[in-house]
Amino acid sequence: MTTPPKMTTTRSEEIVRKHKQFIWPAVTNYYREPLVADHASMQYLWDIEGNKYLDFFGGILTIGVGHCNPEVTSKIKTQIDKLQHTSTLFPNEAIVALAEKLAQITPGKLQKSFFTSSGTEANEAAILLARMAGPSYDVVALRHAYAGSSALAKAVTGQAPWRKAGVISVGVSHAVNPYCYRCPLHLKYPECGVACANDVENLIQTGTSGSIAAFIAEPIQGVGGFITPPPEYFKIVYRIVKNYGGLFISDEVQTGFGRTGKKWFGIEQWEVTPDIITCAKSMANGTPVGATITTAELADKFQGLTISTFGGNPVTSVAARAVIEVIEEENLLENTHVVGGYLRMKLDEMKEKYPLIGDVRGMGMMQGLELVRDRQTKEPAPAETTELMERARANGLLVGKGGLYGNVVRMAPPMNISKSDVDEGIRLLDKSFGEISAR
Repeated sequence: MTTPPKMTTTRSEEIVRKHKQFIWPAVTNYYREPLVADHASMQYLWDIEGNKYLDFFGGILTIGVGHCNPEVTSKIKTQIDKLQHTSTLFPNEAIVALAEKLAQITPGKLQKSFFTSSGTEANEAAILLARMAGPSYDVVALRHAYAGSSALAKAVTGQAPWRKAGVISVGVSHAVNPYCYRCPLHLKYPECGVACANDVENLIQTGTSGSIAAFIAEPIQGVGGFITPPPEYFKIVYRIVKNYGGLFISDEVQTGFGRTGKKWFGIEQWEVTPDIITCAKSMANGTPVGATITTAELADKFQGLTISTFGGNPVTSVAARAVIEVIEEENLLENTHVVGGYLRMKLDEMKEKYPLIGDVRGMGMMQGLELVRDRQTKEPAPAETTELMERARANGLLVGKGGLYGNVVRMAPPMNISKSDVDEGIRLLDKSFGEISAR
């Protein structure tokens, strides 16, 4: 008798097995065989088997200045040895220094910060403050929006896959969003007169009490598939919101801290100054963080007491301040504009080559490709999107996906990449498109 050969298990397979055994199954992973990350440096990431990848997604737009950037991690290490945690009950030098710096870079009179540990919490705090500041409880959000994972954040979110378990949306209404490629009003820009913006007023008149506490929106919808409004959109909406007594909340969790280029915050690209800004993700380059920033006048209207056990953590605060310093010292707002524009040009060229690409959109280092099976019918191509991601990974490139139909390729490389990195990313992406087109 012969003994059957002993099956060997790779380190990745063992970790994935334990992930399935001990982690909630709702915590989904990319790829048919999940990528087990081991270490990373700037624009590159390595899996546990030693394979190297050019990272064009950065942990969902979180790695703004490069993986393990030594200018950031060195300050984190120093702070850990000095003071790691206090909660918001004790002022410390790090939280004050960060708040002061945020007051300098935010638009208008946004001077007061409340720190948490995630974008979900930041959005919760913003809506809570808005409801305290005025007589109305009603909040207007946008369809296709994503605001986080709490009950309230899910109520603000405008996509069915993220609203399961009977989300209660009392006081939250959703307006038509500026999805020009798939206009829900079946109009064409610019002849439409940005009719989607005027829908906000109609919604307030028919779906609320007639006045609102706030309007909340992402300048570019992230999970929605990098949906980018036309230039007039937010100016029109801002006027409507103010006419009905509301505060304007800009959800900058994905667009903030230079991601769109030239400006610190995405809403500045639309020349609007919000009443409240929320941010997280690349704010601290991977350290858990959230911030809700508003005016002194509005901050004074918060009723009762509040606390955040991990908000304003000294280590996180030092990391976020270090990120701002890197962006300033390396002029990354301009680099994001220039190199992001170069990336966009290359993606537009790729659209001419592959009919599978129906739309290219985004801004700065936040670019998306919507994949369709037919450009005339715009039938979504989710299976092809998944296959493209598989091929890109096999070729050494990491990208993300999003959109209601799961057919938008999302790219958000670190803001300090060069044009040569873009060339390499485009080469790998082009190769991947070629491989699925040849099938």
